[in-house]
Parts: sequence; structure tokens; C-alpha cells
Amino acid sequence: MSESFLIRGARLQTGDATDMIIDGGVITEVGTGLSAAGATVVDAAGLIALPGLVDLHTHLREPGFEASETILTGSRAAAAGGFTTVFAMPNTSPVADTAGVVEQELALGEAAGYVHVQPIGAVTVGQRGERLAELGAMASSRARVRVFSDDGFCVFDPLIMRRALEYVKSFDGVVAQHAQDPRLTEGAQMNEGTVSAELGLAGWPAVAEESIIARDVLLAEHVGSRLHVCHLSTAGSVDIIRWAKKRGVDVTAEVTPHHLLLTEELARGYDARYKVNPPLRRDEDVLAVRAGLADGTIDIVATDHAPHPAEAKSCEWAAAANGMVGLESALRVVQQSVVDTGLLDWDDVARVMSAAPARIGRLSGAGTPLAVGQPASLTLYDPRPVRRFTTDDLRGRSVNSPYLDRDLPGEVRWTFFAGAVTVAEGAVLDAPGVRA
Repeated sequence: MSESFLIRGARLQTGDATDMIIDGGVITEVGTGLSAAGATVVDAAGLIALPGLVDLHTHLREPGFEASETILTGSRAAAAGGFTTVFAMPNTSPVADTAGVVEQELALGEAAGYVHVQPIGAVTVGQRGERLAELGAMASSRARVRVFSDDGFCVFDPLIMRRALEYVKSFDGVVAQHAQDPRLTEGAQMNEGTVSAELGLAGWPAVAEESIIARDVLLAEHVGSRLHVCHLSTAGSVDIIRWAKKRGVDVTAEVTPHHLLLTEELARGYDARYKVNPPLRRDEDVLAVRAGLADGTIDIVATDHAPHPAEAKSCEWAAAANGMVGLESALRVVQQSVVDTGLLDWDDVARVMSAAPARIGRLSGAGTPLAVGQPASLTLYDPRPVRRFTTDDLRGRSVNSPYLDRDLPGEVRWTFFAGAVTVAEGAVLDAPGVRA
């Protein structure tokens, strides 16, 4: 029989303090002054209760790149950040472009037990952009894939992109595009502008992202299919998405925590922890994506958690890999960049980091409100402390975080996944539901 819990005094997103009883993996009671004989009591006074976070953009690296991350270690990192569901990107080896690979990933996530690992399938075979992968087979597999992406590579051929949009429409899938014109970014090292010129680094122009988004929203409108834009990063991209939504195009977009907070100025030290795709942009872009998230133009926050071994980052800037780890820090960065600045409240956070990503990914049972009868997947978060982010906060296999030695607010105190504790009093458990 599963353990039961009485959570006392948690503050819902609305600001009201309440009690919750968890039993059998579901929320059985919500109210004040509750009691439950034999239940483990969790004192949640001052903590915010959020639905379990859902990340639509996570790189777990397994199979093939286990030196960087595994599904187990990435799941632990996700739980530490308050996540109960992560969508795993397909740039593995072999690429997740067949039913067999996505079912393997699903099974490894189930074995780990910390979060639900939902595979994302590749759009094209081997992510090479030449011919469509087995989209239908992945959709009808046990993994029930509904999100398809060649992330790391743009689906650059407009005919391939059109065919993908047409194909996924038949089972209500979505193509998640990595918007980067490869011809405009050959050899690019950082955002194109004054800073890149001063540093002598090849520039990565905003138009390389914006031109692909503009093309793809028109294709999605023509086909009548769903499009999702990965890691949007420029003010111009926000404008295009806003225009497309007003036009009625079925498009959604995500922004990463690092694009909500960090700017191209960090490249001045040639510290490769700040090298990422798309690159860190200007102050103006940061303000624009924050505003876009606040007004609903941008639908969700997604981490783009991208672990790398030390040698991939401890080298000269030009040779370093793109990417940052972000699962453990995401909620804290969102608090600093858009909650503490007054742009979003905690109800908004629940929407952009839980409900909306689950909806875009068509994943039932995730991102559900904290109500009686709903799965007991939630996080209890303390927004009050401010402390230095260090390698002790990282629970994955890689340490390429841009926030090391930076003060961040907040702390995930408890995470429950389907009623099982994965994080207790800020510590990730050695096994889900098993505490010392």
C-alpha cells in the first residue's frame, strides 16, 4: 500500500493556505484543518504548492551519450528542480526516430521512477533533414509520441517541413522547430552585434531565427496544423509569434530560463558555460521575451537542459559545445526574472511551467490542478531564501551551469511524483518514495 501524506498549510498559487491529503497516488482531500490517521505530516507553512512542473525540452542523452547524462541522472536533476514530467529530445545515438528507441526511453524513465519521461521523436531520419522519420509508428507506439523535433538541427527544407506538418495533423501531433537558418549561422559563435564585433567572434544574426519562424507559421497556417517554436530568443521572434496568433495560426512558443535572465555581455569573459544555441542575446531581447511571456505571446518556459562532460566546456570558446544544464535552476531563475519583477504571479508560473507544456505535448495526467481526484504530482517551493547556486545543487552528471556562484532566490523543498516522494526537505531521495 502506498504511503499517505497530510500536507499542512501550503500556499496555493492564489495565495490561500490549505491542507492536502495524498493517498493512493492521488489528492483525496483539499481544505483547512484536515486530519488523516497514520499519514506522514509535511509542514508546508510558507511554501507554495505548484502542480508538478513539466519540461517540454530536455536533453537526457541516453542512449549513446551517457558520459553527459543518463535518463536516471537526468530524472534526479528534474525532480530536484520540482519537475514531474520531462519531454526527452531525440538527439541520442541512435537517434530517437523509430518506435523501438522511443519505447526504450519510456521504459528507462519508468525504471528510474523519479519523473515521467515522455520521448520526443525526430522529424527526419537521423535528424539529417532528408526524409521523414517513422512518425506514425512512434505515434502509435507504447510511448504515444505527439511531439516531433530535430532539435539541434533546423528542418530547413520547406517541403519536408510542410510534409511533417501535414503528417502529424492526422493524430493531433505537433512539430517543434529549432529555428535556425544554417546558411546564416555558418561558423557563428555568439549573438551578432557590437559585442561580437569587439570580441572578434563570428556573429549569429537574429534574422537566422526570425526568418525560419516567419516561414513556418505561414506553412502551419497553409496546412492547418500545429507548430511549436523551440527556445525563442529575439524581440523580432516575439513580434512574429504575436502577429501569427492574431492571424489565427495554431502556433505555440517557448522561452528558456537563461534567455529570460542572461545576456550576450557574459561572452566577454570567453567562459564557455555561456555558449548556447540560440546564443544569449541583447538586453532588449531579454526584456522582449519577458514581456512576451507575460502577455501570453510566449506560451511556456522550457529548460533546454543540455548537459556536457567537462572537456566539452573546458576549452577555447570556438571549440566548446553549445548548451547549459538547467533543470535544477529553472524555477529559481523564473522567480528572479519574472516573478520578483512583477511580470508573473505564481498562478502564471503554474500555467507556463506545468499546465501549458502538458497541453502542448498532449499528455493527459500531467500539469493538472491541485484538486481532489487529480494525480498527486506537485512541488512545494519556498520563495523566501536567497543563496548561492553551486555544484552541490546539481543532481545530474554534468556541471555546465551558467548560474554557478550566482545568487538565486527560492528552493524546492518537496517533490511528489504520483504520490511518491522524490525530494524531501530539499534532498533528492536515493530511490523514489524511500526515505532514510
